[in-house]
Amino acid sequence: MNKKINLSEAEWKVISKLWELEPVTIMQLTAAFKEETGWDKSTVITLLKRMEAKKAVSYVKEERAKKYYSTLKREDAELAETKSFLKRIYHGSIGLMVNSLISQKAISEDDLQELQNILNQAERDDVD
Repeated sequence: MNKKINLSEAEWKVISKLWELEPVTIMQLTAAFKEETGWDKSTVITLLKRMEAKKAVSYVKEERAKKYYSTLKREDAELAETKSFLKRIYHGSIGLMVNSLISQKAISEDDLQELQNILNQAERDDVD
C-alpha cells in the first residue's frame, strides 16, 4: 500500500467484514451488521460511499446489485494502522508499548508467552 488511508472505527468494521465476505452486496452487508451494530441500509450505504471516496472499496455492477470488495490488502492496512498507532502513541517504539502494557498489568501470562514464541521464531528466521 503506497498511501495510508485513514479509516474511522465504523469503516474498519466494514472493511473487516468485506475481507471476510467479499464480494458482497449492500443487502448482505446490512444483514451481516444488523444484529451486531443495528446499522440500517442507509448507514451501510453512507459508509461505503465514504470508503469509496477514500479508494478503500470498489464494486462491480452485476445484473441486479453492486458487489463491493476491498481495494486494500488486509496485511498492508493492518501494518499501516499499527505503524501509525505506534508512532502517535509510543513514538514508534514497540518496546515502549510492551513495557507500558507490562507495567500496567494489561498483559497476561499467555500474552507474554505468545510474545516470547514470536520473538523466538523471529530469531530462528534471522538465522536461516
